[in-house]
Amino acid sequence: MIGRLALVVMIPAMVALLQAAAALPPIGDGAAPAFSHVYPYYIEHGHADTGAPNLVTAVLADYRGYDTLGELTVMFTAGVACLLILGADGRRSNDDEGTA
Repeated sequence: MIGRLALVVMIPAMVALLQAAAALPPIGDGAAPAFSHVYPYYIEHGHADTGAPNLVTAVLADYRGYDTLGELTVMFTAGVACLLILGADGRRSNDDEGTA
């Protein structure tokens, strides 16, 4: 039953993702919005807007600060989840037993 439910959910999700991927511009397309609107503004106004000496630092820390914070939160949460899953083997130590 769960297998069929998973298929019912996953197949439409896969179709939607494939349709979205088909609508993306080709890799390296110079007419893509990222190349025609976003990056020229960053290059022209990056130092004046942020005051950062390095353009990469200006983009990551100032323009995309919340995005970078979100990525760090996801990485931290995934790491903690892995530690919890790998550490939860169901065994307990015998130190607590036998003490009176």
